Amino acid sequence: MENNEFKKNYNSPHFYFTVILSIVLYGFLVTYSASYYESFIHNLPHDYFFKRQVIFAIIALFFSLMLHFINFKIIKFFTYPLVILSIVLMLLTLFTPFGVTILGARRWLSIGPIPSIQPSEIVKVSTILFISKYYTEEKHNDIIALVVVLLFAGLILLQRDYSTTIVYLITSFSLLLVCGCDFKAVFLLILFLIVPAILFLFSESYRIKRVVSFIFPTIDPNGLNYQINKSIDAISSGGFFGKGIGNGYYKLGILPEVQNDFIFANIGEELGIIGIFVIILLFYLIAHIGYKTSKFNYPNNKYYSYVSFGITTTIVIQAIINMMVVTALLPPTGIPLPFFSQGGTNLFFSIVLTAIVHKIICESNASIELKEREDLSQFDILSDYEEDNFD
Repeated sequence: MENNEFKKNYNSPHFYFTVILSIVLYGFLVTYSASYYESFIHNLPHDYFFKRQVIFAIIALFFSLMLHFINFKIIKFFTYPLVILSIVLMLLTLFTPFGVTILGARRWLSIGPIPSIQPSEIVKVSTILFISKYYTEEKHNDIIALVVVLLFAGLILLQRDYSTTIVYLITSFSLLLVCGCDFKAVFLLILFLIVPAILFLFSESYRIKRVVSFIFPTIDPNGLNYQINKSIDAISSGGFFGKGIGNGYYKLGILPEVQNDFIFANIGEELGIIGIFVIILLFYLIAHIGYKTSKFNYPNNKYYSYVSFGITTTIVIQAIINMMVVTALLPPTGIPLPFFSQGGTNLFFSIVLTAIVHKIICESNASIELKEREDLSQFDILSDYEEDNFD
């Protein structure tokens, strides 16, 4: 009964693939529409940012296909080396000339002709795989897992990426609790981090301004609150059906960062409530399928369960925070909207992470079919036995 329920509730690998393909293609469409003006003012080809997204998506597809044919035992084997690699990349970003500083934040790593990447995205992947593997081993210690999480959180903070640190900690702590980490330990650690987090939050003037502008939205409508106000105006102007793809007004230099963190506002303006509903529906399906997969695999395959939970959580949390920021429900942060915001590294890892969940769904369904065949075989043997005895 449970197996049938799993297969009926959208847990077909083909359905999940269709959802991911739909959200990627939708992202291409709105990224081009939101970014061509930005390309124009920088004397770049009109499809410059669009092509970059497509290139990163193609590379991600290549890696995803490789992952599909790699046994999870190999992925587990390379998990700890990946953690070490993540630390090395973060240190290279922070303390060597390969690190690139943009707007005061040292978040990017550029080595030779290789496109610049954000090592913090690799950190998210390695942490999910590390926690999932570590808590499926017979001997594991909560302290070690918490130290690894805090180490990475500290390195991300040193990059002056406060918002990514928050997302990272929410995902990591959620996964730790699901894996069975002592609740009291996590709770006490969160209490311990509150004071340093507040001090760090108010250590930069721009963060103070963001908090003030959120608490007092009318204090400076053309200064502190300009971006948020224009974002709300853009969404409101779209109405139910929107102005039509490409016909947005606020992306023409009025709403800053519209192709990046505020692309959701452009979607609301050009595609209206319907366009917003489609985005929410797609992320809901990603969440529903991911968490259903996690639930199904627990406790028979805890590793699959933990990985599915961690990946789904990191994608969904980013999406929720981004949409809440753009609609003035949270203070402004630098969290992109997965699959939509312009940025190759984030798109690459969003696709690769969902490819891992897709692989888990495929193997979960394969295990269901194998069990059904075994049950049927046992039934046939029993039937033959009863028939022979009856004769």
